[in-house]
Amino acid sequence: MNFASFDLNLLRVLDALLTTHSTTLAGQKIGLSQPAVSAALGRLRHSLGDPLFIRQGRRLVPTEYAQKLQTPLRDLLDKTETLLSPPGTFDPFTSDAEFKLSGSDFFAELLMPSLAAHLAHKAPNMRVQLVDSVPDSHVGALERQGIHMAMIPDMAFPDWVAHHPLHRSHFVTIARQDHPRLKQAGLCPGDRIPLDLFCDLHHVLFSPEGHFQGLGDAALHHLGRKRHIVMTLPVFSGVCTAVSRSDLIALMPHQLAQHSASRLGLSIYKTPLDIAPVSIKLIWHKRSDLAPAHKWLRDQIVALMAPLDTPPEPAPSNPARTGA
Repeated sequence: MNFASFDLNLLRVLDALLTTHSTTLAGQKIGLSQPAVSAALGRLRHSLGDPLFIRQGRRLVPTEYAQKLQTPLRDLLDKTETLLSPPGTFDPFTSDAEFKLSGSDFFAELLMPSLAAHLAHKAPNMRVQLVDSVPDSHVGALERQGIHMAMIPDMAFPDWVAHHPLHRSHFVTIARQDHPRLKQAGLCPGDRIPLDLFCDLHHVLFSPEGHFQGLGDAALHHLGRKRHIVMTLPVFSGVCTAVSRSDLIALMPHQLAQHSASRLGLSIYKTPLDIAPVSIKLIWHKRSDLAPAHKWLRDQIVALMAPLDTPPEPAPSNPARTGA
């Protein structure tokens, strides 16, 4: 390839094709017609000496060579955009930037509604998409699936991942109001469920991977105990709904439990054992550190999630036990 005569605009076309796997969608992404994208693909194939994409039905499947280009090409374009952006010129109100966020439906309930209202006033043309977390591949999604930011539990991150704390979630037990076994035991919302009863009751578990083990099970194992998990669901909302319509109980982040309790008729109890809170981080690729729109949206998400970084509400007083 003669780099001196290579049209660098073709790199934007290649990036769009690697993202969309479609000449039509790639054209929509970068403002070109489908024939113009097809013509650009032909020039790319000639210049790079590789077919780049193989048509499979209506989808363009990248060759191994093209796949190897995807991440470094995205890095290059992001750095170029940052380099050429004049300082102090970013205006969120006129920005038409698009972002893909990854996170569980916890954030669909507790972040996205407030973010939608915020963007309507501050950045009405910005578009944000929330997609499900990819089990066992939260970090890799930043490279391979076009994810701009992810909201995941704290862990050991690679050097190329930047992160910022969002909140900490403590865990509580939820059950439907007037749960017969809890009522028979004389328990009121806010009480601690005895360990024997906790293990004996049937549980539903939030588990995107479908594993019948979650937070608290390791602690129970050390005590020589095991809870009775009869169902797993891949979304928190499904867990809350299942609990509200059955005699199942579940461990739940305290923020989501408090958010859902009145709407679904749930009662909140203390767990019989101490479960370490989970720290949630906002993560992104360091190549986007200085990108103005990316940084602005990160700051908004951190600010909107800050009120959730509080311990659980204190247990309500029980008039029957205080004589009131």
